[in-house]
Amino acid sequence: MKVFLDDERPTPEGWERVYWPNEAIQLLATGIVEEISLDHDLGDDTRGTGYDVILWIEEAVALRGFRPPKIIVHSANSSAGDKMRAGVRAIEKLASLNG
Repeated sequence: MKVFLDDERPTPEGWERVYWPNEAIQLLATGIVEEISLDHDLGDDTRGTGYDVILWIEEAVALRGFRPPKIIVHSANSSAGDKMRAGVRAIEKLASLNG
């Protein structure tokens, strides 16, 4: 399964659209997500951002041996995108240490 977290952009063909971090996390927790593409700004920061998904994945990899999917950041927010990409690099490093 491919998951696309965004509030505005059109959903690419073959991807499952979610609008909020909790929806993405629920799908990730099933273990069937092979790829996830994340936007940062989702229209209501009180409901979370794409970075919250990064944090969940990082914690799951570090503490529970979660195998992360391929992660793409497609945010137009350059500073938030940079922070998210740094999180992806940390996740990739943790995952490689876990084998």
